[in-house]
This record gives sequence, C-alpha cells and structure tokens, in this order.
Amino acid sequence: MRLPLGSTDVSASGGSAVLAGRRGEAWNDVASGPMSLEGAIEVLEDGSMAVAHADPAFDVAVPSDAPDAPRFGSGDPILWRYGRYIETARVIRDDARGLVVWIPSGSARLVSVPADGRSPRDVPLDERFSVPWAIEESSWRGPGVVRVAPAGKPWSVWFFRSTDGTPEGAYVNLELPHRRTAGETPGIFSRDLVLDLWIDAGHPGSEDIWVKDADELVAAVQQGRFTAEQAEAVRALADHAVREFVASGDWPLDEGWDAWTPGEELDVPVMLPAGAAMDAVRRRSGRTSLEG
Repeated sequence: MRLPLGSTDVSASGGSAVLAGRRGEAWNDVASGPMSLEGAIEVLEDGSMAVAHADPAFDVAVPSDAPDAPRFGSGDPILWRYGRYIETARVIRDDARGLVVWIPSGSARLVSVPADGRSPRDVPLDERFSVPWAIEESSWRGPGVVRVAPAGKPWSVWFFRSTDGTPEGAYVNLELPHRRTAGETPGIFSRDLVLDLWIDAGHPGSEDIWVKDADELVAAVQQGRFTAEQAEAVRALADHAVREFVASGDWPLDEGWDAWTPGEELDVPVMLPAGAAMDAVRRRSGRTSLEG
C-alpha cells in the first residue's frame, strides 16, 4: 500500500521530507505564487557566490551555457565546488546539453563541519546556519553516483543506487546555475539552495516525488542565510524542475543513468589536487554560515 500524499519523513540531513506529488499527476506548487525561472535565478544570484567560493578561479569562470564555456574530456578529473564544500568527480560526457560525471566511492571531499566537533546532523535546525564552522577532509561514502548538470539550469540530478547496483532514486539538488573554469583546477562552481526533490525509483511512470528540507529552508531565513524573497525563489525553482522534466520524465531521467555502470578506468577514486588553492580552502573557517 502506497503512502498518501502529504505523508512526512525525516531526510538524511535531519530535516523534513514531504510526499508532495507523483509523476503523471497534477503538481501542487510549493511556491506561494508564480515566478519565472529567470526571475527566480535573478533573485538568488545576489553576488554572494564570489564570497562563498573565495577562489580566484571563480573570477574567470564562465556560465555553463555560454558559447565560450570550457568543455571537459571523458575521464577528466574535475572539482565540483559548492562554496566552501568541494567534491571531486570524473567526467563521463560533456556537451552543449550538460555535464555528466561519475563520483566513485572513496573520492575526496572537503566539507564544512561545526567547529565544536559535532556532526552537522547533530546541530538543531535553529542553530544550523549560525554556528562556527571549519573545513574537514572527507570522502564519498557508499556506492558511486552519476551526477548530471544540465547547462544553464539551477539544479543537478544525482542518481543513487544501492550496494548491489539497484536504483534507489533520483535526487534533484537545487543550486545556482553553474559556472565553469579550466586551468590547474578545472571544474564547476555552484551554490546549494537547501531545498531539494527526491524521486523514488519504484512505480515507474508514477514515482513518488518528495520535497526535502522545507523546514531547513525556513531556518535559513530565520538565521539570515536567505531573505524571505530568496526562499520563495528557491521554492519556485522546485516547481519549475517538476514541470520542466520531473513530471514528464524527460532528460536526464530518460537516458538510463540510474542503471549506468562505469568501466575500471572511470571508477578509480578521485583525489584533490595539490597546490595553494586547495590549501587555502582547507584553512577556511567562519563564525556563521554568512561568512563563506
């Protein structure tokens, strides 16, 4: 028996998850009013990305859908930067449609953690964006994932699988449109927008669509990470993602990435590059999430 719409659960980050709709059925917007995709992006691109990344390479990064955006070759290791979070990945394919990467299990990451030693999941929501933080080295745990970044769009799509390779679902991570850079540390820049969608793998054509961390987005406003207008823009992005490709199962959901498996050469864990830029990231810290 399937859960009814409106059912709730707890997300992996400790926030809420609400069963908000199903593919093939009408979608009830999570935003309180209409907002164009372009208008929502404009509200969210407030100039804070440069501060969040604090990386000289960001100053020369190019929008991913620009004609002069650098392209990456199959097998290339790249960095996927979310402000002070940095992940490593290996390119599967890159073209005008978007970037497709594989993150092998064990690949290196730099993550932001509470400076007092707690796990991020142990920090109550009413403190989540206001506690001091520092950078910690980590690695991608669990099975590898395919991640797709459609060019010019404010989201990426992550295809999760169980340890035996069975598809578990697709995660739509709402984030600012990507910028790209080549050079010594090639890769992309974006910024996470807290709210996400989860598409269960079961019931093909009628998959459950969950809205994740809506309460965390509210906490982000209360603690100054977003304005109320920006939070509403994030909700609008979720609605646009559902209408643009989730409800219809269009690309990248229709290309078989949930079942794709890498060859040996692509499945080698990716390490962080050596150099002053990565050393500077490792030293970053802040009193609240507003600092970086």
